[in-house]
Amino acid sequence: MDEVEFLRGRVYGADHDDAGPRPDRVYAQLVGGPLDGLLLDVTDRSAHELREVALTTEIGRYGPGGRALYERRDADDGRFDWRGDIR
Repeated sequence: MDEVEFLRGRVYGADHDDAGPRPDRVYAQLVGGPLDGLLLDVTDRSAHELREVALTTEIGRYGPGGRALYERRDADDGRFDWRGDIR
């Protein structure tokens, strides 16, 4: 199993030992970029907060301390598309 396959279906920021989705939470899928396939917990977040998110990652263009920028897909609130990496 490669790293991409390992991460798919896991929740961004969750504890490694328990990174699967929980039935009492709402998730959106991250599409493209370094976090492709991960789920983002969007429970209790407003639509304004979720228009665009910058998520810390060590596997993006800038390595440790870098962030991956994702934007909510207009036609599908359940997906966020990668827009690039930032410092």
